[in-house]
Amino acid sequence: MTEAVFRSAMRTVSELQDEGILLVEDGNHGEYRPRSEEFGEGEYSFIRAADLDSGRVLFESAERINDKAMDRIRKGVGQGGDILFSHKGTVGKLALSPLDSPPFVCSPQTTLWRSLDQDRLDRRYLYCFMRSRAFTEQWMARSNETDMAAYVSLTAQRQLKVAVPTIEEQRAIARILGALDEKIEQNRKTAQLLERLARATFRAWFVDFEPVKAKAAGATDFPSMPQSVFDALPTRFVDSDIGPVPEGWEVLRLDEIILLQRGFDLPKQSRTDGAHPVFAASGLNGWHSEWKVRGPGVTTGRSGVLGQVHFVDRDFWPLNTSLWVKEYKRSNPWHAYFLLETLDLAQFNAGSAVPTLNRNHVHSLPIVAPPDKLLEAFGQTCTSTFSLDRQLRTEVDTLAAMRDYLLPKLLGGDVRVEAVHG
Repeated sequence: MTEAVFRSAMRTVSELQDEGILLVEDGNHGEYRPRSEEFGEGEYSFIRAADLDSGRVLFESAERINDKAMDRIRKGVGQGGDILFSHKGTVGKLALSPLDSPPFVCSPQTTLWRSLDQDRLDRRYLYCFMRSRAFTEQWMARSNETDMAAYVSLTAQRQLKVAVPTIEEQRAIARILGALDEKIEQNRKTAQLLERLARATFRAWFVDFEPVKAKAAGATDFPSMPQSVFDALPTRFVDSDIGPVPEGWEVLRLDEIILLQRGFDLPKQSRTDGAHPVFAASGLNGWHSEWKVRGPGVTTGRSGVLGQVHFVDRDFWPLNTSLWVKEYKRSNPWHAYFLLETLDLAQFNAGSAVPTLNRNHVHSLPIVAPPDKLLEAFGQTCTSTFSLDRQLRTEVDTLAAMRDYLLPKLLGGDVRVEAVHG
């Protein structure tokens, strides 16, 4: 498809809707919108912009609405294969819902785009096109038409244009880019699995004391634990101020395990593009050419957002809204990361208007300190696990860059692919 043919294939959303090819519909407003008391338990997920992440719909963390709310809903009821587009406040997030999606409904700030005729508009191709520059520039031009927050109204969306080449070309483009998307998603899932396994190992060794319990019950080894480390474990528990702990293990203050330090100022206007991540209380907050802390390291929220813990696998810059682990006294970065995740840091909120964490209060928490040999074994296990995790995530970045490079080339006909029929 040449550039001229590409331009001639552009159709407005309204035209496609009139022909019964496409449905574009947002969530319910006003009296039909779910009420606060109708959230909680329920079958339907209520999808907001925050529930769209890297092309995925986060059904598991989305709020749910009850049957009473659903009985009043008039539009925006999703189904598998829908493309979700955030159009108000946070504009431009996209996600393709799986064909086996659980029941869900769009919020008033989210629009569903649904192909009604797969023989004329392939849903996978439509998702590819909606990520293209040709589409992004259209909605960006319409997003600031009001004095309100960024907003692309349903009326404006129906005036946007979609390139609709032949169905064979659509399927060919979707096949190529879809294969990259599948590999990206596979890598993401594997990386998430690796971290979950490391987290489960931490809980087994340092929270539930499963290896010690197993040895006390007569076991001669424990899965995933080096034999020499298992052999050195005690076989009984003793009482402490925080309950039974393995014999010989100490209960110390948190600041005897790790030392937390407030982050550093770095105004956005002072940042220069670089390879070093900048971390705020809520997580990654951009990049900078300089670093303040040698990685790997750990941060958590000090102001604004409390309780989120982040592992950073490279040199980084922690902002002053965060706390970072300055010293690992009886710990290492991986142990500290999972340890902080187990703590209810929000209980120490000392702020009124803005949630704020008092470092001294956190430092006073009693923590079970395992023997150095066990810490060393856990660190070695996590070093290899997180190394593979980073390798997978690096490959994701490479694949995503390749996909984003190919997308306009395929759409504009600069790169040709074999058509796919059927």
